Amino acid sequence: MPAICRDCLTTFETGPRCPACGRPRVLTHPELFKLSIAHMDCDAFYASVEKRDNPELRDKPVIVGGGKRGVVTTACYIARIKGVRSAMPMFKALALCPEAVIVKPRMEAYVAASREIRDMMNELTPDVEPLSLDEAFMDLTGTTKLHGQPPAVMLARLVKRMRDELQLTGSIGLSHNKFLAKIASDLDKPRGFSVIGQAETMDFLADKPVSLIWGVGQATRGALEKAGIRTFTDLRRWEKDDLHHRFGAMGDRLWHLARGEDKRRISAHRPVKSISNETTFSEDIATLDQLEGHLWRLAQKVSDRSKAKEIAGRVVTLKLKRANHASLTRRVTLHEPTNIADKMFRTARDLLIPALDQGPFRLIGVGISDLVPASQADLSPDLLDPDAAKRAKAERASDEIRKRFGADAIVKGRALR
Repeated sequence: MPAICRDCLTTFETGPRCPACGRPRVLTHPELFKLSIAHMDCDAFYASVEKRDNPELRDKPVIVGGGKRGVVTTACYIARIKGVRSAMPMFKALALCPEAVIVKPRMEAYVAASREIRDMMNELTPDVEPLSLDEAFMDLTGTTKLHGQPPAVMLARLVKRMRDELQLTGSIGLSHNKFLAKIASDLDKPRGFSVIGQAETMDFLADKPVSLIWGVGQATRGALEKAGIRTFTDLRRWEKDDLHHRFGAMGDRLWHLARGEDKRRISAHRPVKSISNETTFSEDIATLDQLEGHLWRLAQKVSDRSKAKEIAGRVVTLKLKRANHASLTRRVTLHEPTNIADKMFRTARDLLIPALDQGPFRLIGVGISDLVPASQADLSPDLLDPDAAKRAKAERASDEIRKRFGADAIVKGRALR
């Protein structure tokens, strides 16, 4: 059976230890050198970057996230042992792990580290499909001749380079399609490398819960349980037509995934569908004056990102979360797409005012969608707001100054609220 040492990358026939370095981090599988679809997921990425950049945090439980009213963005594995999980309310996380060190997110540091990892992936294959800053699919089909090694070896080399050069770790899932590769990457974290071969797919999935399917959330899981479907074996008992009749297009997808079938291709150029930003307050806010300050800062962040990507949006969305966690979403379609912060702010503000009586609020967010190239943005004068063009011109001048002298070189008064 083919094997690889994950420490020195020696390939050999099956054995408990590497014949070259004697270490036990050996990976063996009958299809190890035949599979080429992979998913790489960084281990507690944000927290790992914080520990790398501040060695004093290395042996401490670290939680990256907002204040006591916020949620956990990422928790290191020391904190996870105590039960802390991503998206958990911060007060619950601190109750489970009161000794945790809370670190505010530093997105610029995470983006920089993500780019370095992405560059390493691109050296292996042009077919890299990012899912977020810390995970991506890779299709290494046909790269053996290029690299002189099968994909499994190159993937082991990737995570070794991440560890040696960036002091960051990741887990690899290797299989014959995207669905199974993503499942595999989560089987042995952290620093894992798991393989699901074609021959074992049906047996592997048989007793697994259908919640393993990406996109099956609480509502879908509840609907499946009502139909008596809890495992993949339960799912396989259903005919395709019956699943389609009960669950629509999702039923067709479920039928194929129940058998480990996934024909989705890995695409390096999957388009961005929306850009948004939100913030959770340390205390509930009810006044328009305070909410406006947060709304402006969020609109400016969304504007900066859309300008950097040279895109604009036709739809502006306002998101609010009440003190009881109930969410309110309001959206409006503009006459022309925009990436101007002032336009986003004023549009979202118009959506906010009628909703004020449903406050106070613990979260506010703004975003744009229905994206188009920036060249199609704000081409016609706004007859209802003749000063809009002047404000847009002033904003673009401010952008140039901020680009040269830093983000805080020019700050609007409303941003100080």
